[in-house]
Amino acid sequence: MLSRSPTIDHQSSTHLAPAKINIRLKITGRRPDGYHNLVSIMVPVGLYDRIELRGTDHNLITLWCEGLSVPADRENLAYRAADSFFSSTGIEQGLSIGLKKDIPVAAGLGGGSSDAACVLKALNRIYSDPLTKKELAALALDLGTDVPFFLKDGPCIAKGIGEILEPIEEWPRLWYVIVTPPVRVSTAWVYGNLNWPPIGETEQLELTRDEYQFIIANLKKSSFAPGHILDNDLEALTMARFPVIGAVKRALIDSGAGGALMSGSGPSVFGLFESEERAREAKTRMKTLDTGDVFLAEGLP
Repeated sequence: MLSRSPTIDHQSSTHLAPAKINIRLKITGRRPDGYHNLVSIMVPVGLYDRIELRGTDHNLITLWCEGLSVPADRENLAYRAADSFFSSTGIEQGLSIGLKKDIPVAAGLGGGSSDAACVLKALNRIYSDPLTKKELAALALDLGTDVPFFLKDGPCIAKGIGEILEPIEEWPRLWYVIVTPPVRVSTAWVYGNLNWPPIGETEQLELTRDEYQFIIANLKKSSFAPGHILDNDLEALTMARFPVIGAVKRALIDSGAGGALMSGSGPSVFGLFESEERAREAKTRMKTLDTGDVFLAEGLP
């Protein structure tokens, strides 16, 4: 807990932090700092954590959680986001953060990153935007590579380590059935075991450019369908360790999905559906297979 002087009123505000899926995730190189460069299409979906912010008189930042189990201390990204905001702005604040955790943890859906971005955006709004968009993005990146995406409120092409973001103006209205098998996947383990040979900077830039142009060319097609460009360079590695991921993919296709893919470093797998009705039917079928938690979520514009 961190000392603050109480300067906010006690009115609470509630905010929704959405999950994300990766429609496409291609690794384009390894950086000297150990991070991997990538090109990805990231889409927010209507599966949410709920965050309540309330001013307090006890001179501290506190965090309480319910739902799925996550740390309720300074290790939590929501806590760290509030601390970062106050430290950067010089605002002295007593704050209680309530986190209702519904997005699966360590599942490739970006729940913790979304919570952090949600807190940053909410506090900046409450205090009449003391931080510019550029400053807010810098704080977000310092918290995690997925956090800047959740500041954008819509589908994006992500480049670099995820911090270079280009909003996608027109994205098809889709429904997603998301299945999270009962295993946890460490993102650090996945990237640490990724068999990516060292390549030169010129080759990395070329790969990035080619992959970006591939995405742009497909987005411009009048017949564009996201199911045609599904790909995730991390999927084979994670699937080899957790074969249930492959079983879930096959079951989603058998349930009528227009494509299925693991999101991020996994283990969550999503299926694409053009109608809510077909997605609901697939969700019902997937629940009978007992391969993990099943969610129905609409894509967010």
